[in-house]
Amino acid sequence: MEKILRAAAEQAIDMVSKQGLEGEAFLLYDRELSIEISAGQVETLKQAEQIGLGLRVLNHGKMGFAYSSDLSSAAINEVVRNAVHISAYTSADDFNQFPAGGHVYPLMQIFDACIASTPVEEKIEIAQKVEQAARAYDKRVQVVERAGYEDSEMTVLVINSRGLYAHGRGTYCGVHISLVAEENSDAQNGFASMVKKRIGDLLPGVVGEEAAMRAVRSLQARTISSGRMPCILEPYVMTRFMGLLSSSVQADAVQKGKSLLADKVGRQVASRELTLIDDASYEDGIASFPFDGEGVPAQKNIVIENGELKGFLYDTYSGLKAGRHSSGNGVRGTFRSLPGVGATNFMLVPGQASPAELLGDIERGFYITDVMGMHTANPISGDFSLGAAGIMIEQGKLTYPVRGVTIAGNLLNLLMDIEAVGNDLRFFGGKAASTIRLQNLSVGGH
Repeated sequence: MEKILRAAAEQAIDMVSKQGLEGEAFLLYDRELSIEISAGQVETLKQAEQIGLGLRVLNHGKMGFAYSSDLSSAAINEVVRNAVHISAYTSADDFNQFPAGGHVYPLMQIFDACIASTPVEEKIEIAQKVEQAARAYDKRVQVVERAGYEDSEMTVLVINSRGLYAHGRGTYCGVHISLVAEENSDAQNGFASMVKKRIGDLLPGVVGEEAAMRAVRSLQARTISSGRMPCILEPYVMTRFMGLLSSSVQADAVQKGKSLLADKVGRQVASRELTLIDDASYEDGIASFPFDGEGVPAQKNIVIENGELKGFLYDTYSGLKAGRHSSGNGVRGTFRSLPGVGATNFMLVPGQASPAELLGDIERGFYITDVMGMHTANPISGDFSLGAAGIMIEQGKLTYPVRGVTIAGNLLNLLMDIEAVGNDLRFFGGKAASTIRLQNLSVGGH
């Protein structure tokens, strides 16, 4: 596959160079498999492949972009002509530049050949095990809405006119389940998933049991009185808040005045218990890859250290605009799009305490298992008011389920309020968090 992609890229760059212009070719091959199970039987099985070229051309500071899923010689020539033609109509910008070559890329074990060699029948069995484990967990699990397995294999190649050449392969696979538990006319949903770089690391039974547990523990919930109280955030809930935070640490948002962290580098923006990193070189993360969408090497970027904001995430354009180098965060998910600033493996550094230790001395508090309406939170001011569900904490123990309440506050205040970080780091997509203990959060009930 590398030979096919390289030949297409070199043809495009050679044609651009002959016109006295600079070019960047981004080539992607991606194969995906998706299996959905219902009542133990395969409901859907989809396999798809895509291959294509995305070409950026620099015409004296003016950018042109075109793409094609056809890598024939004629199609590549057409892409070059289109990109050059488009560049004549865009505005010149001194910060439109490609990164220089000569990089040394980290050696990363992110390709699992076993994913491709494992028969589809075994992958179906993995999905079936998720459903079986969920149903076996508790008889109140009445409906499994969907259970499934998925995997992906991708090959990426980037070449530009400045001597840059980057090539890499990666895989990931995962399982998921969504179900409903019912008791005395009450029905509650449960969802769980797991994504790994290696198929041998998947634990389908654990995923099924977790989804069932999440649904069952929420049955017969009730509301509570309003007040301020200590709160525990499960890792999944914390990653939801990290999603709100991630846009504010991207340099393009800062430069556009759309970040609540603008002008705060070097200042305390969170509790000293919190250290936050973005690390594309972390091998076990789903977003791990040796280089970004522009061919800049993967690296570990410290965003917040012991509560102090250390810096932002940059692609080449935003880095040049800020007088800095790219941080390896020029993200692009497809050859059909331009690179843009984005997080990779956006992670909290775990602490020392177990989840049980975090709630052990709380006399009365709220253990938050889910939040609703995160899309309504203001990413610029950080203000939020969200629906929440969870379990009441009394005398250091989890007691009865709670729903129909709201939590409200400001993201920066929430980060400053972190009292402790747990040791149970867990990934949800490209974000990873541990259990978090907050000193005091406003909870609205009856």
